[in-house]
Amino acid sequence: MMNAAVKPENLRPERYGMPDERALRDRMRKELPADTFQTQTWRVIWFLPLQLVIWGGIATILTAGLPWYANVLIGLVVGHTIGSQALLAHEVLHGSMGMSKRWQNFFGWLGFGPMIVPPEFWRKWHNVVHHGHTNMGDSDPDSFGTLRRYKIDPKQKKFTRLAPGSRTWYSYLFLTYSFSFHAQLVLWFQAKRRKQFRGMNRRKAIIQSGVCVAAWLALAVISGPLALFTVVIPFMVANALGQGYILTNHFLRPQTTTNNPLDNSMSVRTLPVLDRLHYRFSHHIEHHFFPKMASNKTPRVRAWLEQNYGDRYVAPSHWKAIKLLYSTPRVYKSSTVLVDPNHPEREFDLLPLQQEMSAAARQD
Repeated sequence: MMNAAVKPENLRPERYGMPDERALRDRMRKELPADTFQTQTWRVIWFLPLQLVIWGGIATILTAGLPWYANVLIGLVVGHTIGSQALLAHEVLHGSMGMSKRWQNFFGWLGFGPMIVPPEFWRKWHNVVHHGHTNMGDSDPDSFGTLRRYKIDPKQKKFTRLAPGSRTWYSYLFLTYSFSFHAQLVLWFQAKRRKQFRGMNRRKAIIQSGVCVAAWLALAVISGPLALFTVVIPFMVANALGQGYILTNHFLRPQTTTNNPLDNSMSVRTLPVLDRLHYRFSHHIEHHFFPKMASNKTPRVRAWLEQNYGDRYVAPSHWKAIKLLYSTPRVYKSSTVLVDPNHPEREFDLLPLQQEMSAAARQD
């Protein structure tokens, strides 16, 4: 049975969000089957076929003498597989498959090394800082933040021109490099000055990132002209795959003070075959409620939220989410209004999306 409609006073920009995330977690733990929350170490076996596809594809490009269009196709498959492997490593580093941290780091390197993100740095950046400050003012390292930031430092406005929704021609390339690029911005700048990153060995992470870059450069040298297919295309596709989810997970949701996934996060709906290939990263509200949950169990959480909180659970089609991403600004003027700091007349109110894209609206 669906809960009562969200009260209007809870939708006001200055008070958006409801502080019931702990109660929701407790209810789901009580009402969902116990095996929903069990670790599943066996799922690391998926790294084997992923590695075979990646290295087999690169070897085929380098040795088979195929025509360019065949190499393009193989390069796309390799890039897609690298991106999928990073999504699987994301699960590992959250602990959904158990294992010691040493083994988690091993599989983390397989998944995030090609993205130039050392696993221990990822844990601090993503597990601790992002999950602990999701869509909270200027505290979330994955957000373009509030208008206040750009008023304090107007030079930062230039950076927003790179982002989806800025209406610049080069913003359409943002997905193809921005995961790895943003990781380096966080490592070199945010991790240096923000207290949330204290305790992380930043110097070690910088050296490790340099090793990852060197590995890509070595492959490019070995590949020669074929580097377009073994390096450039795979790197761009892997970034685009990850960012196609990551940027839609939070950028179209209000900022909150309660860190409630129903209010500050968004899931998407994609083709079932892609959902499995991408380890159900589309189930993102579910992931923020239970970061250590194996992704193959998250559909249970989705079904529960749709049934019990359909008016608050937001999950549009993936295509619609990306289209909205490119048609709206990226900076928060208030908790529920986006604005373009380079063109302040461009604003977008996020609140109507709550009703338009909720599970309840889909059922009507």
